[in-house]
Amino acid sequence: MIGPVDSSKVPRYAGPATFARLPRLDQVDKADIAVVGVPFDTGVSYRPGARFAPAAVREASRLLRPYNPGLDVSPFERAQVVDAGDIVGNPFDIGKAITEISEQATELLDTGAKLVTVGGDHTIALPLLRSVAAKHGPVALLHFDAHLDTWDTYFGEPYTHGTPFRRAVEEGILDTSALSHVGTRGPLYGRADLSEDARLGFGIVTSADVMRRGVDEVVEALRDRIGSRPVYVSIDIDVLDPAHAPGTGTPEAGGMTSRELLEILRGLAGLNLVSADVVEVAPAYDHADITSIAASHVAYDLVSLLAMGVGE
Repeated sequence: MIGPVDSSKVPRYAGPATFARLPRLDQVDKADIAVVGVPFDTGVSYRPGARFAPAAVREASRLLRPYNPGLDVSPFERAQVVDAGDIVGNPFDIGKAITEISEQATELLDTGAKLVTVGGDHTIALPLLRSVAAKHGPVALLHFDAHLDTWDTYFGEPYTHGTPFRRAVEEGILDTSALSHVGTRGPLYGRADLSEDARLGFGIVTSADVMRRGVDEVVEALRDRIGSRPVYVSIDIDVLDPAHAPGTGTPEAGGMTSRELLEILRGLAGLNLVSADVVEVAPAYDHADITSIAASHVAYDLVSLLAMGVGE
């Protein structure tokens, strides 16, 4: 097992900025978990800039350490974790980009690795789900976001960062008996947004629900809904309140804290997590790297959850 660069020999601010200072994919024989970037944001409807997130999150991840006390696991000792570089999609053609992202994600999954993907905007969840479902069949989805992302079109376009999960349901790549949004809030276009979302099979835990019910009760409900199904976790960093994640494209007041998000994720230990993503960090709107730091810790906990399942 090859782990991160030893910070007692090379200080954290020196050397290449791979995720958590881990080895590159080409430096190992086989990877159990691959952290991969997708610098694509052509699908955004408001503030652009998520194409710069993979680099910013890698830079923020320099301070991550090998032992995760929140989950009592040393993920880089339990599994071979690598930085697989970036998946590249055509920045001028969303349809082509979706195909290219799916093809490259499939190549990585075919090596036997599970993916933690750093976007990029939420459009990328659709091609990632296509690749995961090709391997596992329709998967349960746990979606953390301020928004539903189940709208039909924007300006007549069916593929944007606000439509990936409607397309995924239509394509039959999601297990519609186990779909959940967590952290939703903010104004909608109308009540029909909620009824359409429910028709697709989603249950909703709003950010207010998290505050009123508490983390433990929310975790219990999510675990009951997911059961033993293979589950994909997709996290839009705007699920966090702008106080905790100002650097994002469509911020909404009244969100979750980073502590709440991390504790809910840790409550998923033991579930059949197959891959995950963290998206919508827009570094140009960040302050003191708050958002990139939060995203790096979220990705670290996702890696830790996947590492706990290696060999089981």
